[in-house]
Amino acid sequence: MIDHRSRVLILDFGSQYNQLIARRVRELGVYSEVHPYDWPIDAIREFGPGAIVLSGGPASVTGDRPMLPADGLLELGVPILGICYGMQVLTRLLGGDVHRSTRREYGRSMLRLETESRLFSEVARPFQAWMSHGDSVTRLPDGFRLVASTDDCAVAAACDEGERIHMIQFHPEVAHTPQGRLLIKNFLFEIAGLAPDWNMKGFVEAATDEIRARVGSDRVLCALSGGVDSSVTATLMHRAIGDQLVCVFVDHGLLRLNEGDEVMELLGTKHHLTIRRVNAADRFLKKLEGVEDPEKKRRIIGNEFIAVFEEESEKLDGITILAQGTLYPDVIESISTRGPSATIKTHHNVGGLPERMHLKLIEPLRELFKDEVREVGTVLGIDAEILGRHPFPGPGLAVRIVGDVSRERIRMLQEADAVFIQELRERDLYDEIWQAFAVLLPVRSVGVMGDERTYEHVVALRAVTSTDGMTADWAEIPRDDLARISNRIVNEVHGVNRVVYDISSKPPATIEWE
Repeated sequence: MIDHRSRVLILDFGSQYNQLIARRVRELGVYSEVHPYDWPIDAIREFGPGAIVLSGGPASVTGDRPMLPADGLLELGVPILGICYGMQVLTRLLGGDVHRSTRREYGRSMLRLETESRLFSEVARPFQAWMSHGDSVTRLPDGFRLVASTDDCAVAAACDEGERIHMIQFHPEVAHTPQGRLLIKNFLFEIAGLAPDWNMKGFVEAATDEIRARVGSDRVLCALSGGVDSSVTATLMHRAIGDQLVCVFVDHGLLRLNEGDEVMELLGTKHHLTIRRVNAADRFLKKLEGVEDPEKKRRIIGNEFIAVFEEESEKLDGITILAQGTLYPDVIESISTRGPSATIKTHHNVGGLPERMHLKLIEPLRELFKDEVREVGTVLGIDAEILGRHPFPGPGLAVRIVGDVSRERIRMLQEADAVFIQELRERDLYDEIWQAFAVLLPVRSVGVMGDERTYEHVVALRAVTSTDGMTADWAEIPRDDLARISNRIVNEVHGVNRVVYDISSKPPATIEWE
């Protein structure tokens, strides 16, 4: 049971990282929820937060219609942390001044600590922080003191004299602020006095009860791809409702090499889930003929998935609900869920769903990140072989084939990807990498093979390190290993004569190419 006083409310002003704040709080054992920036004050009182965080966001408090929280928020007497836009909101509400910056500050900055505060207790110096703002606080509210500054930001951190309200211009939740976790920890425990009483075992228990309450006596069809997300979803649903669950594995012809058979063996035979395998490659590939736009691909695949699920549900008695393994990074990139965040790309199991769907939807992992899902899987007793798999997009290889999708292009990509992953496993690199895969590019290049001219396809290799998928850096695979992988792909995959390695980080790139 969650202590009423150990809840953190995060008000979403539109930052792409607002749920990342919630994740950092949960990592420290404190329950948290994200709600819209203008969540009614009565709802906030009913929620009963022990602390409140105001997230960042793309808006400006200097505009005609700034996004502001509900009246009465500051009168609750609850410790508050304002981050980036949240700092500017607090400054405006409390009577300080905010103006457009003469120089926008984006990226890594070094903070100078001007005075002591409990928020920065035990931090090492120098303090590196991640900045992303166009407005700046130019005058603090009465009763507040300056805590930190940078070369380009005169007020990078401040607090009131009682240290109940703290304001920081940077983002402590992202990995680019190395000591950000310590700041959040200080806010939760030193300033708000919360208790670390929440964990994944508690999440599993609460989710199980919620699933049972929502499902009742109905039957559920679970969309199973064999990836970490859907496997954990299926196992959690099975724990909650047992034989009321039927899993459907749609082989859409866009899977990795031999993946269909592996899914049936691992989850059907070994983990005893009831799985219906639907071989639907022909219908998916027919729908994708001539389609190059990635958003169209995702929507076509999303719609076709739902069509298959609904057809299968009609063959079974009592199916009224569709369960799927949507995670928070899918949600935040696809649609604005609880605040004004921007759409990055549509995920087939979020924005790709048709507006009129005959099945009700249940997504028990929707508020979690990938590594949290793996923790849930561990609690559920799922094999490490499944939990350790790299993420794989629902639309499959369709979004790793840049341009038109055909059986021949799928064949080339499957073979190249299989070589890449096999080599990473043999070199003990697979588990060190968050996600690795091959991409087939829509270009050909001239080459020389066997003293003859070739004009064949180009494969890009992508490997990144990350903790949550929201930010990522490219993995520094040793040069000799890359050379071996490239040599094998060119020699073994007919139709490919060139291999390149993607060294883009997220941001500005996304992990997947499409």
